[in-house]
Amino acid sequence: MTGSETRVLEVHFEPMLAAHLEAVVAVEQRAYAHPWNRTNFLDALQSGYQVQMLLAGEVLLGYFVAMRGVDEVHLLNITVAPDYQGQGWSRVMLDALAVWSRGQGAQWLWLEVRVGNLRAMRVYEAHGYQRVGQRKDYYPAGNGQREDAVVMGLRI
Repeated sequence: MTGSETRVLEVHFEPMLAAHLEAVVAVEQRAYAHPWNRTNFLDALQSGYQVQMLLAGEVLLGYFVAMRGVDEVHLLNITVAPDYQGQGWSRVMLDALAVWSRGQGAQWLWLEVRVGNLRAMRVYEAHGYQRVGQRKDYYPAGNGQREDAVVMGLRI
């Protein structure tokens, strides 16, 4: 390649499999102070949840885990790898989740977000999610403390 050429990698979604767990857990641990562990992801896979990875070639940009209900989908985890944050990948994953959810007959998407995660709340609100409630002491916060969660919903 010459200096004027750029290499373009295909960005695509791929279902997460057990073989991907080590790579996903490594990203999760870098992204969060209180990450999901291998067992959390394995349980999601075994439960048949929608678990998708966003890849650029072989590079893991992010992933999401969603649980289908009767007429709703609950987003359990969405993560962009730290090296790729701030580049719009969360919006790509939220769009893909909404498309999949509509295909499942869902009318609502639900999620919880830490009250202190203002950046994520701004992303969700820009995507049309609205704050609908709060769950007290929902998340672990270290040193025996807990952090509230804001419940957000999107009618699709």
